Amino acid sequence: MKGKGTSRQILRTLLRFLLISFMVFLGLLVAAATTGLVILNNYAKELPDVSRLRYYEPSETTRIFSADGQLIATLFKENRTWTPLEEISPNMRNAILAIEDSRFYDHQGVDPVGVLRAGVDLIRSHGQIRQGASTITMQLARNLFLSPDQSFDRKFREALLAMQIEKTFAKDEILELYLNQVYFGAGAYGVQAAANVYFNTKASDLSVVQSAIIAGLPASPSTYSPLVDERSARIRAIEVLSRMLVLDMIDQKQYREAVDQLRSGLKYANKNREEFQVLKVPYFTTYVIKDLYSRYDEDLLYRGGLRIYTTVDLKLQEQAESIVRREVANYASAYNATNAAAVVIENKTGYIRAMVGGVGWNKKNQFNRAWQARRQPGSSFKVFVYTTAVEAGYTPDTVVPDSPVAYQMGGGETWSPRNSDGSFMGNIPMRTALQYSRNVVAVRLLTLVGAERVIEYAYRMGIRERLEPNLSLALGSAVVTPLEMASAFSVFPNGGLRIQPTGVKIIYDAEGNVVEDHTFPKQEEVLSEATAFTMCEMLQNAVERGTGTAALLSDRPVAGKTGTTDDHRDGWFVGFTPQYTSAVWVGNDNFSRMWHVFGGDVAAPLFRQIMQFAHKGLPVMQFGQLRGGQVSVLMCSESKKRANAKCPTTYKEYFKPGMVPTAFCPLHGRGQALPLANPSPKASKSPDKKEEPSKVPVEVEPQTELPVEAPTAVPLEVPTEEPILDLPPVDGSETGPTYPEPPAPLDIQDGDLPPAATPEPLPTSALP
Repeated sequence: MKGKGTSRQILRTLLRFLLISFMVFLGLLVAAATTGLVILNNYAKELPDVSRLRYYEPSETTRIFSADGQLIATLFKENRTWTPLEEISPNMRNAILAIEDSRFYDHQGVDPVGVLRAGVDLIRSHGQIRQGASTITMQLARNLFLSPDQSFDRKFREALLAMQIEKTFAKDEILELYLNQVYFGAGAYGVQAAANVYFNTKASDLSVVQSAIIAGLPASPSTYSPLVDERSARIRAIEVLSRMLVLDMIDQKQYREAVDQLRSGLKYANKNREEFQVLKVPYFTTYVIKDLYSRYDEDLLYRGGLRIYTTVDLKLQEQAESIVRREVANYASAYNATNAAAVVIENKTGYIRAMVGGVGWNKKNQFNRAWQARRQPGSSFKVFVYTTAVEAGYTPDTVVPDSPVAYQMGGGETWSPRNSDGSFMGNIPMRTALQYSRNVVAVRLLTLVGAERVIEYAYRMGIRERLEPNLSLALGSAVVTPLEMASAFSVFPNGGLRIQPTGVKIIYDAEGNVVEDHTFPKQEEVLSEATAFTMCEMLQNAVERGTGTAALLSDRPVAGKTGTTDDHRDGWFVGFTPQYTSAVWVGNDNFSRMWHVFGGDVAAPLFRQIMQFAHKGLPVMQFGQLRGGQVSVLMCSESKKRANAKCPTTYKEYFKPGMVPTAFCPLHGRGQALPLANPSPKASKSPDKKEEPSKVPVEVEPQTELPVEAPTAVPLEVPTEEPILDLPPVDGSETGPTYPEPPAPLDIQDGDLPPAATPEPLPTSALP
């Protein structure tokens, strides 16, 4: 009895202990659970809102294209092109699932099986981590919301975020986000960029073996990159293929074929990983990029996924670069000229079709002489003086003395302009003075029309550098760029209309919306139509009979002007056809002298070769296609007066209404006066070709003519500043040319300049 009671007492005590222990355990469990819930709730409050992914805009690569749609450059911080899941190859989708998360469609963000498998592997490897437990959703959460540190706190947050993402988004949406977000090395974010960087293909076209290579990269892009270590990349790809085979994503035949391709060696694109990737025509492309920098936020350019369609004609650009390289190689030994630049602008649109900034572009020296080199234009700047004179009422047959003249300078000294050959031609028409580039006449005209007025017209036509109102301005002492000169000269074939030159035609954002459009460029009338076509006629004469004969094209009209600076430091030719305008500069970066060579010797031949290629296949057009309201008159080629029926050779000249000359040719008898020429779009270049008479009567006024007698004395005139004759030479450097400090460019906005009034014809007493 006693023994039995003792046993019961022991049993009760044991049961009481177990009950108390259970209650304590239950209390601890509840406490732990409560604590866990509190901690979990606190974590949840601190976690970012995953619903924001609905509005996620990843960084995308900006792409720049040529006029015919070829990719010429890319800009990016993260080289990425967003690609919908359905446009990604099934091979790629299967490969990434096989190696990163084979149970992706079965778990809810955290994979218990994966966690258990990783734990067992950790024990077997004696603490060495050989496989992770992160699912694709957890990786996405880490990449988008968390830091890459390896703490428990970060892992816990990662798991919570993954579960929230799974509750918010469908599986395919998560996979699409992952495949477009993950980094694949070599600057490639997302599978589209990876496909292009490694294999120069699209994500939709990736093969099994290519997909295996790319899918193996996210675990360690630097370790498994085929561009860094092809053997490691091959081993990793075989691991991916093995997983795909085990999961029945591929069959034995596909597996063997892929492994054989790996062993034979794959062809990789090996694209560079810089943020600034210029693929073609770097002189033009870098000009466009720097222009975009000045107008757009850097973040938009590098992350906005813009599509920028430029104006460059790749064939013309490449041909122009080849011509410049070849000819300058010859000039170096023949003339001591070691560099050149050229710009070609399409007149009717302002599109820059070609831009050559030098004989060779490299990353260490990206200096672009076509728009960054400020050089003296020499006599090519005289065109602005003559343009101002024609606007003031002068005509090509206005006579101006080419005779000695002196101007009083400061300190009692005088300055006398001289012609390049040291001679004087006496009283000559403006046409002849421009034809032979007479310096004295240009300076006389500057004093007559006013330097400030010349500067105004130069600004209106497209010059953007600071111009000083001194006498040497007429001889090209200011500094300009080839792009400015080409832009300004294009006003002439455009009939007085200025179109801002542009290297960009149209820009789209990542959604296809138009950001900037130059399909229909803005036009601004800066010269009268009569002045524009009078200058065309005078500059055409300068090419055909003057200093620019080396620029002639065999099948179509060319107009333009040569330019050579003091001591032969710069050689220019700026010219145009009805379709294109081009400016060519030749010289040395360090301002050293060329060997007694002129713009007509070095720049004009480059112009001719470039323009010959530019006009292949284009119809032949003539100058003089007027918009209306102007009068064309047949003039005698010998007397420069109104032609009559007996004049053997004639040419057409344009006048404003009321400015038509009435004096007829006195050299060829009193034949019947020819009526006014019909304003035909084609001016006759043949002396024997007769013009169709106009049936529309025109009222005329007597033409004001300047005296033909030479002056009897040398007058003294006082300019406001001493002429600048030339710039001193400056040594270059290994990193690129060094230039004197240029004048600050004027910020010319539309409407800043006063309107150009039409002045009265200058009286004969205005000339010395």
